[in-house]
Amino acid sequence: MEIEFYGATGRITGSCHIVRINGRQVLLDCGLVQGRPEEEALNREDFPFDPRAIDAVVLSHGHIDHSGRLPLLVKRGFRGPVYTHPATRDLALVLLQDSARLNERDTDYENRIRQKKKQPLIDPLYSTEDVVGTINLMQGLRYGVKKEILPGVVLRFQDAGHILGSAMVELWLSENGRVKKVVFSGDVGQYDTPILYDPSEIADADAVIVESTYGDRLHKEKEQTLQELAGIIGSASHEKGNILVPAFSIGRSQELLYLFGKYAKEWGLERWQIFLDSPMAIEASRIYWDYPELYDEEATKLRRRIHEMPKPSNLRFTRHSSESKEINAIEHGAIIIAGSGMCNGGRIIYHLKHNISRPECHVLITGYQAAGTLGRELVEKAETVRIRGETFRVEAALHTVGGLSAHADQRDLLRWLKGFVTAPHMYVVHGEQQVKQHFSAFLQRELGLQASVPEPGEIVRL
Repeated sequence: MEIEFYGATGRITGSCHIVRINGRQVLLDCGLVQGRPEEEALNREDFPFDPRAIDAVVLSHGHIDHSGRLPLLVKRGFRGPVYTHPATRDLALVLLQDSARLNERDTDYENRIRQKKKQPLIDPLYSTEDVVGTINLMQGLRYGVKKEILPGVVLRFQDAGHILGSAMVELWLSENGRVKKVVFSGDVGQYDTPILYDPSEIADADAVIVESTYGDRLHKEKEQTLQELAGIIGSASHEKGNILVPAFSIGRSQELLYLFGKYAKEWGLERWQIFLDSPMAIEASRIYWDYPELYDEEATKLRRRIHEMPKPSNLRFTRHSSESKEINAIEHGAIIIAGSGMCNGGRIIYHLKHNISRPECHVLITGYQAAGTLGRELVEKAETVRIRGETFRVEAALHTVGGLSAHADQRDLLRWLKGFVTAPHMYVVHGEQQVKQHFSAFLQRELGLQASVPEPGEIVRL
């Protein structure tokens, strides 16, 4: 029995690890690498293993840094089952089709440049047809249900509270009369967030692969976050500007709409035009409302009372690009929620072009921004930024609203890990290098656990 670590070890994105037992191989996640162009170029490289030799994939959730290379895995020969939550299967179809379309578009652009330079042309990473083939391999497994997926390998998902359908992975491994248990955290959600339940507790394990995105810091308290949002909306209203929200289409967009619906009157939102300017987020919102059994108590009560999730009455869905372009004529009074969350593509780019140099406008950063992305430049207070080949001065007010993150902070991670009554070895992944080292030392100091930061390609035997 062994675990080999690949993605989200040397960097934060590209989640991917292998569990080996009884001559079989189970892949945990298969995500895209995101960030700088040279990092994203790694997605085209060969896998450090033979895709045809993988017997099964276990997918923790739909975010593209966990699922985004699955169609490439299939394209290169994988034909086994992909186990995931049914809601993740539905969301993955939306996310992966969008990823394929973006990749086809970017490849088209790259090939025009290559053609001029008389360089060899490249193929897209994968196609929408590859995505459909991948979704057809997915088998839904609900929370709390045990299933033997291979001889000597039993799987169970628990609610991670991160996005709809996000799961912590429990694996019981049996070989030659020995049984070991591996837990993979996936991405752990914050406690007490809108819509979803808190992360499930798990009591025992021999080894835990744990994420550490915010393992070195604390988010603002929920009440402070709500007050901050109210203050930003009030300031922008007084200054007669727009509010731009680069939002991740899955999770963050739905939480924002929920909060806007719940506090519409209190925050004076009836004076605004609110746009969800992302076809993917619109489709994901529909899927969110299809799984009421996954809502927490508050969301369930609200939905029961008004027969749907609360949303602002002045919310407008803009599916078509022509509708999106019309928004740019609005000089004040618009709240624009648009992808992508890290500002490295999508419609938010064009809204930033029209608003980033206007002091009366505000930009809300609501989630993690990977190094090398435009979002990271904004968070780090860049004076100027390049957008689609043009340089813009950053005059708009920037707000990093950490309390809206879908990721647990250090306190929440510690709260979840304290649920273990055994003393498993902790393998810290999915974080920037200094954060992983900090969190590993923190776990050793606070919980007295063995904790380490695996290197890419490192193998540990159970």
